[in-house]
Order: sequence, then C-alpha cells, then structure tokens
Amino acid sequence: MHPGRTAAYGVCLGLQTANEDHSAALVQRFAEVKDYLAGSRPTAVNLFWALVRLERLVTGLQASGASPPEIRAAVLDEACAIHDEDRRMCHEIGRHGARLMPDNGGVLTHCNAGGLATSELGTALALIVTAHRQGKQLNVFADETRPLLQGARLTAWELQQEGVPTTVICDSVAAQVMREGRIQAVITGADRIAANGDTANKIGTYSIAVLANAHDIPFYVAAPSSTFDLELAGGDSIPIEQRDTQEVTHGFGRQTAPDGIEVYNPAFDVTPARLIKAIVTERGVIEPVSETEIRRVLAANRT
Repeated sequence: MHPGRTAAYGVCLGLQTANEDHSAALVQRFAEVKDYLAGSRPTAVNLFWALVRLERLVTGLQASGASPPEIRAAVLDEACAIHDEDRRMCHEIGRHGARLMPDNGGVLTHCNAGGLATSELGTALALIVTAHRQGKQLNVFADETRPLLQGARLTAWELQQEGVPTTVICDSVAAQVMREGRIQAVITGADRIAANGDTANKIGTYSIAVLANAHDIPFYVAAPSSTFDLELAGGDSIPIEQRDTQEVTHGFGRQTAPDGIEVYNPAFDVTPARLIKAIVTERGVIEPVSETEIRRVLAANRT
C-alpha cells in the first residue's frame, strides 16, 4: 500500500489500545506508534509526511481539550482523507501521463505501482491503465522484480484484471526485449525524489534506467507531489532500507544459497535525474527533470 496511507491507518489501529480516559495517555501512545511506523521504511518519504500531518492534528486537538474518543475519531477521518486524496492524485497522474505512452507499442515496468501499492489506479500503472482505456494498444512487460517478485505477483495480476496485454519477464531479460525493439517506453513509481530529480525506487530500477538510456528509450517516473523531498539536494542523501538476508537465501521458504554466505540486500536504489525523461505528478509533467522545473511544477496548481 501507499506508505503514507498505510501509516495513517496504522496509527488508527495503534491508538485502539490507548487509555480511553486520558488524552495525555492517548498522545503518548500516538508518539509510540509514530516512532514505530517511522522506523519501518526509511526510504519512503510519504510515510513521514503522513505521520507529521497526523501529529499536527493530534497536538492541536489535545491543546483544544478534545477527549480521547474525539481524537481517535478525528485521526480516522484524517486517514480516510489521505486515502481519498491519494485516489484523486492517482487519477490526475494518469490523466497527465497517458499521452506519454505509445499509441501502439511495448511498455516496461518494474516492481508494483498499481492500486495494491497506492490507491485505485496507482501511479505508474495509472498511465498504462488510462492509456489503455483511451484505446492505445499497449503491450506491457512486467519485470518479476526480485527478490520478492512484486511485478510477477502484483503488477501482472492488476494489469490482467484490467485487460491489458501483459508479459512477465525475469529482471535480467529487460535488456534483451529492449534490443529486440519490443519496448517503446519505461515507467516506474518512486519512493522518494530529491530536489534535483534523483529518484529512489525498488532495487533494479537504476539498472532499467541505464538500459533504457543505452537503447534510446524514454524512462519515466510517476509519483505524487508528496514523494518529493525538497530538503534533500540529491540522491546520495536518500536513506536506503536494508532488508532481511533470507529474502535472498530462502526466497518464499526455499533455500537457494549456501548456509553462512554473505548477502547484500538493499530494497531500493537511486536513479540519477539525467536518466529520467520526465516525472509525472498530479500537478503536471516535469520535463526536463531539473530542480528549477521540479519547483515550478510543484508550486503550480497547488490544491
């Protein structure tokens, strides 16, 4: 799910165990839940954005003398509002970005950025689904996305439900289908975007961007404005989550590497802005990808 939306609903669940009689106890419980959720995915900036938004709400309600049930109800209302906003943003991303998809051709995507990861149409998949509904003849190649196979297990299923012709490929096949001329565009989501446009996304995205650049194929990123972290000058400052080594050595419960072997398992990598043709947001398309253009588009059409 969308990290911000998930965090907001996670706070609602966490507050269910708070003391009903004292707002101070509820606020203390909120702080505990917030800290726990903040440590779950350091790369995803949306998560922190949602937690800060809820923190301001809870602090204000406590100062106004609201009761614990009132605070809890308000937090749930805010979580639902975040969900609704995300749904609308996904539709706008699809509307702005569908024109970037080929009228008749292949599109490669990596990991999952559909409704199962975000809301309704998704971010990257919003471009594909919207273009498909407009009558464009797309053939999607979905990377498996190792080691957890989000592309094979989630993206492929979502596109199948939508009726979009989809082919699952191993991550290592991407260069071959590009060389064969089967790919006319690449689209991925993002977990954090620095001020200069450097973009963190699921591990393997950087490789795909390099390959797309080598084959003169446009590489696009789709993400809501809340994914931008304008306090970070560039991608080198984006924290990268490290995942459990058993995701690699014992994928889905089956051992595929020797006991005691060293494993490096970063969950994300960073694609330099110079490899990104455009970034699609709910406020418009950022092209060229530069800090000046990012700030201009994000400042425009602010709702």
